[in-house]
Amino acid sequence: MSSNNPTAALLEATNELNKVIESLNKQLQQKEEEAARIQKERDLEIKLLREQIEYFKKQKFGPKSEKTSVITGQLVMPEVLERGQFDEAEVSAEEDVLPEITTKKKTRKGYSREKVLASLPTEERIYGLSEEDKVCSVDGSKLSYVGKKYLRAEIEHIPATVKVIHVYKENWEYRTCRAAERSYIQEASVPQPLLQHSMASPSSVAWTMYQKYVNHLPLYRQSKDWSNLGLEISRGTLSSWIIKTADEYLKPVVDHLRTHLLKENCLHVDETPVQVLKEPGRNNRTKSYMWVYSTIAESKAPIRIYDYCPGRSAEFVVEFLKDFSGFLHVDAYSAYGKVKNATLCYCWAHARRKYADAMPKDLKSTEATLVKQGLEFCNKLFKFEDKLKSLAPEERKEQRFLLEKPVLEAYWSWVETSIVTVPPKQKIGQALQYSLNQKTGLMNYLMDGHCQISNNTAENSIRPFTVGRKNWLFSGSPKGAASSAAVYSIVETAKANGLNPHKYLQKLLEELPQMKESGTTDLELVMPWNDKIRKNCS
Repeated sequence: MSSNNPTAALLEATNELNKVIESLNKQLQQKEEEAARIQKERDLEIKLLREQIEYFKKQKFGPKSEKTSVITGQLVMPEVLERGQFDEAEVSAEEDVLPEITTKKKTRKGYSREKVLASLPTEERIYGLSEEDKVCSVDGSKLSYVGKKYLRAEIEHIPATVKVIHVYKENWEYRTCRAAERSYIQEASVPQPLLQHSMASPSSVAWTMYQKYVNHLPLYRQSKDWSNLGLEISRGTLSSWIIKTADEYLKPVVDHLRTHLLKENCLHVDETPVQVLKEPGRNNRTKSYMWVYSTIAESKAPIRIYDYCPGRSAEFVVEFLKDFSGFLHVDAYSAYGKVKNATLCYCWAHARRKYADAMPKDLKSTEATLVKQGLEFCNKLFKFEDKLKSLAPEERKEQRFLLEKPVLEAYWSWVETSIVTVPPKQKIGQALQYSLNQKTGLMNYLMDGHCQISNNTAENSIRPFTVGRKNWLFSGSPKGAASSAAVYSIVETAKANGLNPHKYLQKLLEELPQMKESGTTDLELVMPWNDKIRKNCS
């Protein structure tokens, strides 16, 4: 038929060719769509990698403060950075320029020289004339005294000294009783030693603890300091002092503090890793953890307790808090959810930090706009909290519902709308998803006026430990880690109560051996809120 009708054959061939072309076009379109999809995935992957690089650069070299505000589309750093990140010495030097002691002039708000020097012992150093200079070189007449002129005040540093105390005990006898063959020897009472058969004293051990756990000075450096003072004493001896005194005297005090802590209605909890050597059945590189439990800022008996544990398992926090019932301020770590009788209040500082971490380099991008909106919501909540902190708990609860709940409702609506517009792997997507996942816990602080909006109290409490860890790097044994936990508990609780931690440590090491010898078990006598302790250790 095609040979008899050339037109039909041509038409059929054209149709076949069109089908082939159409098929090829479809294949080409599919390949172009596949290439576009692959390119889009690659672009997103490149964007995520660049975002990750910027995040790591910010973590490594950026400011660590979380004080942020969103102004004119930019993330504004804390005002201290306006003066430069590396001029700490110059700033300190400028602040050390003090006004004249005889005036009321102040260098900065709340600071005066008279107030700073009021508690220090003083000495007048007067430079006068020699007897020869008191005679006039012209006519030989004697000079008459007309007064002294004040020039300046200087602070003199007196280096520490070490001395050996030889302890003796006097013995007296009753001669008449001796003659009558009665008991006739009377011995003087002597304070009990801190450690039997040891040179350690309350002052030397307290200073060793203070240097390590407050000033973050490792024991090998302290050993050199002792040597410079004339006493050769090894790091092992200093370590033994700490472990033995902490185990015998400080741990019972910490246990007593724990009974007070568990009676509180609101607590803060956090944890941080620590490397501990010589743990049975574990590699030296295995992570152990130091947990910190803290009362809220408004507590009448501020307490900070550190608890060393060989892991991060929920069993440790569950065991510690088994007698607790109330609100726990924590991060979103799942272990806290296993604590019975506890209502979890998640930390808004963590939620805000997610947005700060997501801030891209391009502040005009869509992601930057969402980040700034998220920060604005969080900052608004924190500003309200700052205004409400002076109120009584019940009034604070009422004001939160009036001022903060509308902001929260707007925030959750914004989160649900925004989360579908960004890739889930992107930093801003992770920040939005974090808030959405923790919504219930983030809202729980509204339930009680005693609750806090953040877990900053626990994070601030654990910071001294992390600073010290950078210096001494690891604990030599589980006993050493447990002793460190006890000493940190004492010094941080002392600081929370406004006490001088060195004075409080020395007072404890002076009193506790005597209490143990006399059989006294009332540890309330040495609690940091005891009036006598406050008087002697402030």
